[in-house]
Amino acid sequence: MVEFFVGTGLATAAGLNAWMPLLVLGLADRFLPAVELPAGWAWLSSDVALWIMGALLVVEVIADKIPAVDSVNDAIQTFVRPAAGGVVFGAGSSAQTVNVEDPTAFFTDTAWVPILIGVVIALAVHGVKAAVRPAANVATAGVAAPVLSTVEDVSSFVLAVLAIVLPVLAVLLIIAAAVTVAVVLRRRRRAREQASASA
Repeated sequence: MVEFFVGTGLATAAGLNAWMPLLVLGLADRFLPAVELPAGWAWLSSDVALWIMGALLVVEVIADKIPAVDSVNDAIQTFVRPAAGGVVFGAGSSAQTVNVEDPTAFFTDTAWVPILIGVVIALAVHGVKAAVRPAANVATAGVAAPVLSTVEDVSSFVLAVLAIVLPVLAVLLIIAAAVTVAVVLRRRRRAREQASASA
């Protein structure tokens, strides 16, 4: 169960920022004795992977703070964030790398299940983020972009760290955030319905 919490926290973080949890997980494997990735995922802490993830993190952090560019970035990240979510869920939940040398074994072996779960979680979080951002940019003439992006980056970092160190707390934060978003969306819908009814 703890492995599921770790994977969920990391995949949720990937939905906000693809490279943050990958880099955090790779650095944790490299520098924290308590964290040891399975052999199939050890490449995440290699020098080359850490440098590439670090560089891509910088690019995403900067691009996501510029109005209009952030929407283009979100479109590109529609493919990257779910893939990152699958990788971090699979690695974080101690799943072995999916072996695709034998295509028939792909569906008979359950190693792909954690990766799919991570893809779905990251895609759901990314979908909410990508839907909210354009509306916030229009409503605030782009002023909200750097603020929201910073909040998302910090949230992604905190979730990734908590998923590794205190996975239960990470999941509790995710649940609290999901409930808050649901309440806010419900209130907005009711306000729109009341406004249209009175018009």
